[in-house]
Amino acid sequence: MMTVRVACFILMVTVTPYGWQTWIFAAGAAVLPYLAVVVANVGNGDEVVVAERPSREIDAGPTAATTPTEPDDKVIRIQESPPREER
Repeated sequence: MMTVRVACFILMVTVTPYGWQTWIFAAGAAVLPYLAVVVANVGNGDEVVVAERPSREIDAGPTAATTPTEPDDKVIRIQESPPREER
């Protein structure tokens, strides 16, 4: 379709004397891009997309223990001191 459009555009410019055929070529050059897009976007409509229910691929991991298994002496605690007064 785009080749026909280019041909219409070239014929519109080159065919002389300008008359009714010039308007036909101009209309073809203007309308063919729209028709090409419409034809390209039209599907055959036979495709039916069926949604599939997702399945769980992996099992849930073990649950967290309620008591810590490591001693508390490995925990680093940072505490800020209050700001000093400047004199």
